[in-house]
Amino acid sequence: MFKTFNQLAICLVCLILTTGCASQKMNEIPLVSQVDLAKFMGDWYVIAVIPTAIETDAYNPIENYKLNDDGTIATTFTFNKGSFGGKAKKYEPKGFVQPDTGNALWGMQFIWPIKAEYRIAYLDENYQTTIIARNARDYVWLMARTPQISDAEYEKLTTLIKDWGYDMSKLIKAPQQTLSERNK
Repeated sequence: MFKTFNQLAICLVCLILTTGCASQKMNEIPLVSQVDLAKFMGDWYVIAVIPTAIETDAYNPIENYKLNDDGTIATTFTFNKGSFGGKAKKYEPKGFVQPDTGNALWGMQFIWPIKAEYRIAYLDENYQTTIIARNARDYVWLMARTPQISDAEYEKLTTLIKDWGYDMSKLIKAPQQTLSERNK
């Protein structure tokens, strides 16, 4: 059924992403009111994460979005596995913007037909930092346009994540090199 380990891993991630916390009903995590998709496109560096199975031990993780002509989002997630010099990994799920959500709610599809919830719960007015959340409070991504953010900004954004009901003991800082370190 699965020809490669990557196919199996992607299937397991999709299964995990589509299962929720059935034991406890929590309030919905809010969406931002409006996302300008053109401004949202491009590279986002993962600053902190409650990781999925494929993201554990990810170094220099970057999520890139490109708006397709049909309105879907071509997504490329790249990272090095295990260390900054580790094996380069790449996943290419597709995002589907849900109608009437201000472009802030997507279904992220790693494998057909499963679409995992992807909520743009925070986005600063300059499109420099964002938080992608899930109502299940199982995964979260704090991302920025640069590989590092200030301690004050990090504290502000992680406080939001905590206030939404996430288990902060699971949140980890993603190892990111500076741009100059990457270009050596």
